[in-house]
Amino acid sequence: MKIKKEYERWLANAVADTDVAAELKAMDYAEAEDAFYRDLAFGTGGLRGVIGAGTNRMNIYTVSKASQGLADYLKKHFKEPSIAIGYDSRIKSDVFAKVAAGVFVANGVRVNIWPVLMPVPTVSFATRYLHTSAGVMVTASHNPGKYNGYKVYGADGCQITTEAAAEILAEIEKLDIFADVKTSNFEAGVANGSIRYIPDEVYTAFVEQVKSQSVLFGENVNKNVAIVYSPLNGTGLKPVTRTLQEMGYTNITVVKEQEQPDGHFPTCPYPNPEIKEAMALGMEYARKCNADLLLATDPDCDRVGIAVKNKAGEYELLTGNQTGMLLLDYICSQRIKHGKMPADPVMIKTIVTMDMGEQIAAHYGLRTVNVLTGFKFIGEQIGKLEQLGKADSYVFGFEESYGYLTGSYVRDKDGVDGAYMICEMFSYYATQGISLLDRLDELYKTYGYCLNTLHSYEFDGSAGFARMQSIMQAFRGGIKEFGGKKVVRLLDYVQGLDGLPKSDVLKFLLEDNCSLVVRPSGTEPKLKIYISVSAENKEMAEKVEDEIAKTAEKWIC
Repeated sequence: MKIKKEYERWLANAVADTDVAAELKAMDYAEAEDAFYRDLAFGTGGLRGVIGAGTNRMNIYTVSKASQGLADYLKKHFKEPSIAIGYDSRIKSDVFAKVAAGVFVANGVRVNIWPVLMPVPTVSFATRYLHTSAGVMVTASHNPGKYNGYKVYGADGCQITTEAAAEILAEIEKLDIFADVKTSNFEAGVANGSIRYIPDEVYTAFVEQVKSQSVLFGENVNKNVAIVYSPLNGTGLKPVTRTLQEMGYTNITVVKEQEQPDGHFPTCPYPNPEIKEAMALGMEYARKCNADLLLATDPDCDRVGIAVKNKAGEYELLTGNQTGMLLLDYICSQRIKHGKMPADPVMIKTIVTMDMGEQIAAHYGLRTVNVLTGFKFIGEQIGKLEQLGKADSYVFGFEESYGYLTGSYVRDKDGVDGAYMICEMFSYYATQGISLLDRLDELYKTYGYCLNTLHSYEFDGSAGFARMQSIMQAFRGGIKEFGGKKVVRLLDYVQGLDGLPKSDVLKFLLEDNCSLVVRPSGTEPKLKIYISVSAENKEMAEKVEDEIAKTAEKWIC
């Protein structure tokens, strides 16, 4: 009855957006139930959902309500609140950004907005550079084209904390989506100066910060390596190519079909460099061009995936863990070599990221900080170092999902920085006749072979959401082994653990230095399983991983 009543209320009131109005009129009961069974969840990642009509969808009404709640929160905490806004290439991203800007201006919040689509790290950067009270990025990162999202940053340029998210959510929940939201016209705001376009000097300052991350310290390397780059129809084209070209990398071929922004992602329906299907066209280009290196950034350009040639001349994709370990090793070795390692160096990674990263860090004298899944937690730790006057102690942060950051100029993963540092690392080793796969083999010989895998299981709608909750409870039911590996210890983060925030995450520590992590995704209707295996070689690791995965799936399928 509640769903039917809310649907009818939308039918009567949601008339400003013709797409929403048409979709509402065409809905059957099952579609209406999925669209209205809950409000789109607002958390530390803000909002993310399918574009469409309803309270459980991304549309101008849910975006406006979230913006009103955020505006009310900012007015309580800042005397003269202001905000930086950015958006990516997704369907309606520019529309949602302008609608949000209109709500903020109507509430007396001064708006600074990027005049063109930009990568997500530029919003973190602009928030810090312009000293705004908050930042908003309209993006759904690497999700399929039917999704969009609304990511919120604090004044420190880091994604909002759990506490801030709860306070903003409380403000949002006070509101009626139609009666309590103040709005104003975007163009009028630009005309009267309450909405200002972020000047080009901020973009240039961002690029300069990325370029300053080089750890060559004057060494000459061959920068004429042949690079194929794909922005996957997102925001990376201009900042990535500009940065690379200004640093001397001019032998760049861009994947034509994926060059220009396009929220429909016609050649890669799931524009995520983590999956090989999204990299397939880039691999074709690499083969045709006989490229040395393939790079691809996701639509909001905070993740980067790569492929390199193996000894057989075939292109081999590297995982986020492998690339992260290579970068960590390269950066540390260069800093040590040139006497540029800080006094108290720190590496930060997430709990689902390969444990070998911690061994590499220890080898170079770095202290490792482990945090919950999500780069925002890495950003928080950088902020804590800054508060102690030790921002320079931060050396590197990475997560298995292809996110990297080498400096403290932003507080989120940065695909522009990642792409540049990968090219520098590649050219450094290439100058010495060493491939990245050669260097990776050396790391395995030094620290032992380690295999990390991710398994995702989709659970759509209200029934799927309930099913995921049930599965998590089943995993808490005292499982003794996975694939013949005994459970040594279970870490349950639901009540908070090791000083970390509460989170619905389980980590099973297994014998023989293996582990399994289970968690519902915070941004997609998926349950994710991360498996880490240590073994003598790749073949043995894959066999053990397969057995662990089979046991885990018994509790899911």
